[in-house]
Amino acid sequence: MINKNLIKVNIEKIMFYPPSKGYAVILKESNGHRQLPIIIGVYEAQAIALGIEKLKMPRPMTHDLFVNFIEKNSYTIQEVMITNLLDGTYYANIVFKKSNGELLKLDSRPSDAIAIGLRMNCNIYVAENVLIDSNQIINKTSKPKQTTQPENLNKIFQLQVKMQDAIDRENYELAAKLRDEINILESNNSN
Repeated sequence: MINKNLIKVNIEKIMFYPPSKGYAVILKESNGHRQLPIIIGVYEAQAIALGIEKLKMPRPMTHDLFVNFIEKNSYTIQEVMITNLLDGTYYANIVFKKSNGELLKLDSRPSDAIAIGLRMNCNIYVAENVLIDSNQIINKTSKPKQTTQPENLNKIFQLQVKMQDAIDRENYELAAKLRDEINILESNNSN
């Protein structure tokens, strides 16, 4: 299914992105210098980080559950494709292969496609026009920014869950302390 308008990319890093208080997953052209930053939330960043590290949770997370379903039904994933950029939103497809050889393409958020693709060890591609539209060239002389480590993402994620629980219970003092702890971790990741 691969065509000449698709460029193979690798995950360069996941980094904290302060303006959105989210993360950016940086996809770098395999045989070139272009890159594509996609802004994602903390949950999505955690799912991708777990996929990169091949970490297994005690109970299946959503992406793991989907992968289990795919495998139990004799499907494989051919590839993940970031296909379009419209009004600041990226679009992706996951291409599945049935046991009879038939291909099935499903629309997906890029973060979900990447997280699932990592778990299935498949290639990630970006449409040439998307790379051109993003207009991101790696400066080979600059120092790379610090990558957020999966354990930091997990810590931030756990703190955010606790903070939401404190807010739900109207324990605003605890929620404020947890917020401050999250801000410290996030600012450490952005330095």
